[in-house]
Amino acid sequence: MISLSPSVSTSPLPVRQPPRAVFAMDPDALNLVYGPHDRQAMAGLVDIGDLVLTPGNWRNHLDTLRETEFIFSGWKAPCFDADFLASTPNLRAIFYAAGSVRYCTSEAFWSRNIPITSAYAANAVPVAEYTVSVCILALKQFWRRSALARRGEGWGDHTRPIPGAFRATIGLVSFGMIARKVAELLRAYDVDVLVYCPYLKPSEAARLGVRLASIAEVFQNADVVSVHTPVLPETLGLVGGELVSLMKPDATLINTARGRILDQPTVIAALRARPDLTAVLDVTDPEPPSADDPLFTLPNVIVTPHIAGSHGRECQRMGSYMVDELRRFLAGQPLRWRVTHEMINRMA
Repeated sequence: MISLSPSVSTSPLPVRQPPRAVFAMDPDALNLVYGPHDRQAMAGLVDIGDLVLTPGNWRNHLDTLRETEFIFSGWKAPCFDADFLASTPNLRAIFYAAGSVRYCTSEAFWSRNIPITSAYAANAVPVAEYTVSVCILALKQFWRRSALARRGEGWGDHTRPIPGAFRATIGLVSFGMIARKVAELLRAYDVDVLVYCPYLKPSEAARLGVRLASIAEVFQNADVVSVHTPVLPETLGLVGGELVSLMKPDATLINTARGRILDQPTVIAALRARPDLTAVLDVTDPEPPSADDPLFTLPNVIVTPHIAGSHGRECQRMGSYMVDELRRFLAGQPLRWRVTHEMINRMA
């Protein structure tokens, strides 16, 4: 009979516990961003409950934070400052299901070199879709022609031809994530894309199929100009009435960035002087505008109430991007949407 060697252990191997994770964001946005499908996928990868940390309650959950390895965050997150980080000795990464991390990070955070990844690319998708839709409608003179039709006019009117999209020129002011997505979607159309961006190299522009130009050249030559500039001290009032006055007859200006990028009083003056132009503004300064704002009375201005970004089901794309990033992190793969300290100064 063969007996087991006394040196061979028959004890079961210890079961590895999944990493501890916690939500840190606006509780009202949790289910909007992290939908049921992604919550289920997340639960299979980490140990995460229903607790949601906020700027007002995180100090009540220091025991949880001490064991936390991953934070799933989003809008209205606590600030990850020195005080917060002192409570998270085991923190390995933060997954931020929203756009800019500028307002929840700190110098103490960056000095600790904790990876943070953001869903800025996910939020770029609906803004780009909105922009391209407005571009095509603009090239059909949708707003002017629909106003004429409402008055029983416009049929057979060939005195001011509709430009259409074929071989039209679309101008993009700045070339960050959203503008790049716009350019990508525009490849499905027979249009020329003109870009003003101080950070875009000619070799990269050529690779992406866009043409570099000065900001004045963009406004002078584009049938539609779309603004995608982040709010930075040097970009406030970047687009003023002087640039708008350079635009081609019947051209359209789109702004989905921030209202403060436009020098709004001078832009309004230029639009009043050029009734052939159209402006489609999804953002204003202030937001919302006052009831007597001239933006509401100018016939060539269309205002939408900040609808270009993620809404409804679109918000769940951001949570889904973060769950995919978690999978990459656990597999030892590079994070696709990691944000670095160097990127902050050029992001919205």
